[in-house]
Amino acid sequence: MTTILIDSGFLVAIFNKADHNHDSASRFASENTILGVVPDVVLTEVAYLLRRDGGMQAVDTFLRSFNTLNLPLECLLSTDLKRAQEIMSGYPESRLDFVDCCIMALAERMNVTQILTYDRRDFAIVRPRHCEYLELLP
Repeated sequence: MTTILIDSGFLVAIFNKADHNHDSASRFASENTILGVVPDVVLTEVAYLLRRDGGMQAVDTFLRSFNTLNLPLECLLSTDLKRAQEIMSGYPESRLDFVDCCIMALAERMNVTQILTYDRRDFAIVRPRHCEYLELLP
């Protein structure tokens, strides 16, 4: 089974029915059996976005649901943070998102080539070290 890293935008789309990608994310999740791994840094961004758009109740609902899914969490290592900083500083004009750079660093360390995301911009800019490009789903 292929491992896929899950980005914040995909989780927000799954848990926020008002999100314009909700139907697409829900359909993808129901039609595909994947080993989705959530980088721990993603949870903070998801909680922020859900609270911004739906209040604390949205965050509470997300956390309760997330706990039942038993998705594996991948913790950032200090080497991942160093690599994320290298990625950010390597593309200074691009204003890359920190969480996306962390996901890219994790992908390199874990030899993952697929990212579940709706954020095409940042992931399309960076050339990973471990493969020619990252496949962006859905």
